[in-house]
Amino acid sequence: MENLAMETTERSVIERAEQRSAPPPEVEAPMACTFQVKNLSIWYGEKRAIDNVTLDVASNAVTAIIGPSGCGKSTLLRALNRMHELVPKTRMEGTVLLHGENLYSSTVDPATVRRRVGMIFQKSNPFPTMTIGENVVIGLRLNGVRNQRFLDERLEKSLRMAALWDEVKDDLHKPGTSLSGGQQQRLCIARALAVEPEVILMDEPCSALDPIATAKIEELINELKAQYTIVTVTHNMQQAGRISDYTAFLYIGRLIEFGPTTKIFTNPSEKQTEDYITGRFG
Repeated sequence: MENLAMETTERSVIERAEQRSAPPPEVEAPMACTFQVKNLSIWYGEKRAIDNVTLDVASNAVTAIIGPSGCGKSTLLRALNRMHELVPKTRMEGTVLLHGENLYSSTVDPATVRRRVGMIFQKSNPFPTMTIGENVVIGLRLNGVRNQRFLDERLEKSLRMAALWDEVKDDLHKPGTSLSGGQQQRLCIARALAVEPEVILMDEPCSALDPIATAKIEELINELKAQYTIVTVTHNMQQAGRISDYTAFLYIGRLIEFGPTTKIFTNPSEKQTEDYITGRFG
């Protein structure tokens, strides 16, 4: 009996020693974030458009914001580069950090924020009086760049990144409005890329495009996320599922659910999210 007790004690000591020396269980690395939105609320006059939203936006990934019309999607998107402030009687509370810097600090110039965080709108908006080439480099010119060789290099690089160079390289002198709708949207993306932003925001970038042009924009988004953080608003559930890594579901200004797109679409935690994605409401 004494020998058995000793053996049991030895085994216990050995097991505890092995447990201490064993490598710790793998822990999922924290997500690298470009934006950290904390307790964000936004009002237009008396109307509350965003209601206490908190979420982190992953770096080098596509985050889709979905939800029914009027739920605050575009307001949340525009809050990421302070464009919502262009609407009169706008008021906000909370914090938006870009790489840890408070974008709403009194020392931060909104124009600087908008250079760092580019914006693509629902309707393509090339400048009608400018050529294709001028449309791309206008942001650089407005920032004081005059070196023509540098402008030419950035023009080609931006059009290549927007998958448009081969289609327009012989027509750079033509008006930007001479392009098709899908080409105009990619021209606007090239214009945003030319000033080398840190982030690209897209507000329904494909809503006015045909399926072929939409497919090209979606392919472009997938390529760009290797270098940029992308946040997009879309009403198209299929598109959100195809292009995004993370999805935020908004309803009446509130963030109902946020997480990896595969989980949101296949196993949402909230009944409200499931009802919206499956078309039961919205």
